[in-house]
Amino acid sequence: MSQPKPAHGTTPPGAETEAQAAGYVRNMFGHVARRYDLLNHLLSFQTDRYWRARTVSRVAPILTRPDARVIDLCCGTGDLMLALESRRSARVYGSDFCHPMLVEAGRKVAARCGQSVLFEADALNLPLPDASFDLITVAFGFRNFANYRKGLVELRRILRPGGQLAILEFSQPPNPVFRAAYNWYSRNVLPRIGALISGSADAYTYLPESVRKFPGCDELAEAMRERGFARVEFTRMTLGIVALHIGTAAE
Repeated sequence: MSQPKPAHGTTPPGAETEAQAAGYVRNMFGHVARRYDLLNHLLSFQTDRYWRARTVSRVAPILTRPDARVIDLCCGTGDLMLALESRRSARVYGSDFCHPMLVEAGRKVAARCGQSVLFEADALNLPLPDASFDLITVAFGFRNFANYRKGLVELRRILRPGGQLAILEFSQPPNPVFRAAYNWYSRNVLPRIGALISGSADAYTYLPESVRKFPGCDELAEAMRERGFARVEFTRMTLGIVALHIGTAAE
């Protein structure tokens, strides 16, 4: 069976425009914000902690520079943002366009007496000057962009020459047997548990479909190169369930 043609952006049910797609995603995450962390840990069997730790380790050379400006986009409830901050002696910025998610992130920052600075913004239209950050991370948020190409252009715009973009995102496992088992779990088990705990069946039905439609590792890497990123590479984790893409802003 042939793979579906990669979408130019997320395609939630009923959305015909980029604005409608963005609105669907924003509302969906708003409804599950309070149970988001619990479900992440439960549905991934705690492996999401390992994925974030690997990401932090990969970008550590930038994090150890006290003058580096670091931002975690689509920060959600702030887990990756706070993990980045734990490796720094300076603040990390976090942004998301879903207000309830930022509320949850703010609670974590306050509980840990963190320095992270949060602000609400759409990653496709950031209120930030050109070349203002040395490191951008996006964990499990890029897949939900209404326009992937526009997103890469915007991320490249705010990245300083020589700076890095790290995209941690779900992917399709390359092994056909494991992929079949993973897709069965994603379509039959994950939505039921997600709906039971979060109260939102739509959110955890959308998840496996959004992964299925998302460009593969090679396609995303090529899209990054086409939009001004050099030395692009990716690392698959957990048999290819997720992949970490790293690209450097061309100088």
